[in-house]
Amino acid sequence: MPHYYPLKKLNTIERLRTTNNLLKLREQLDKDVPQKTATDNLLLATWNIREFGNNRNPESLHYIAEIVSRFDLIAVQEVAANLQGLQDLVSLLNLNWDYFVTDSTDGSAGGNERMAFIYDKSKISFKKMAGEIVLPKNKLINEGLQFARTPYCIAFQANWFKFVLTTVHIYYGSTSGADMTKRVNEINAITSFLAARARKEDTSYVLLGDFNIPKVKDKTMEALESNDFFVPAAIKEHPSDLGTTKHYDQIAFNLKLDKNMTLFSEKEQKAGAFNFTKTVYSEKDVDIYKAYFPNNKVKGKTQDEILKYYLTYWRTFQMSDHLPLWVELKIDFSNQYLEKLKKN
Repeated sequence: MPHYYPLKKLNTIERLRTTNNLLKLREQLDKDVPQKTATDNLLLATWNIREFGNNRNPESLHYIAEIVSRFDLIAVQEVAANLQGLQDLVSLLNLNWDYFVTDSTDGSAGGNERMAFIYDKSKISFKKMAGEIVLPKNKLINEGLQFARTPYCIAFQANWFKFVLTTVHIYYGSTSGADMTKRVNEINAITSFLAARARKEDTSYVLLGDFNIPKVKDKTMEALESNDFFVPAAIKEHPSDLGTTKHYDQIAFNLKLDKNMTLFSEKEQKAGAFNFTKTVYSEKDVDIYKAYFPNNKVKGKTQDEILKYYLTYWRTFQMSDHLPLWVELKIDFSNQYLEKLKKN
């Protein structure tokens, strides 16, 4: 649960609005996301938080913190070079929470972007391995290049489940031609690289982040599910853009577990994309926040123009233009291990 005492610093109107919205947001989270347990499940999420720097109102940071706190471990893309926003977010979480973050990626394709993992230390153990993936010379892609944004991997453990978690933000560009080829090449490169590691190390790998996959039946998804990675059907069901039509974000698995140890069951576990706009920054709220818009976005504009600015720009820089995509994993294999010992 986040800290709520900073709400006292807001003016009366903002404090009342934020408090009411937090109560509604908590109700929606209770309904849409499974409850966390100490040892049975792991709630893993990925969220591209649009250009996340020191550019959110305190109100929005409270909403983001409330959502993040409902998961155990969350990968975040588009963290800005300015880390103030990330630091302010983590400061709103309780003392059990911590984060890892990459350096910023230079170059126009990288956009000075960082990637981060935010995690609950009371549930997740850092296993002393972290690094950014650099391809060897014979594996370079797109005419001798590295990834536009360097993938970031860390070894974690949650109860019985030991895994290497890798987050990516795959090249975007257009949805056809050379840009699409670059995108597919990057996805193929990361799945091939990690699959080779998994075979060599006999280690489970989880690959997640913003793959810029437009639809489930697409060559980008085919690339993600190559090299022994798979995406559960329950994850594929949920678009993750704000318009809920694109499957940009994904969570894929390459597992090395005993056959009787099931990490995810389509019948027993759940997955989803949490649509915060059902509660906060919905379309009907445009008049509430109009006072926060730059004058040139309001003065002389029609109501339709103001609404478009609010929906496609302003609120996406308060929350995001992506939804957090999550999956519930089973991490207690005590019974399976005891059955194995009994047989042996």
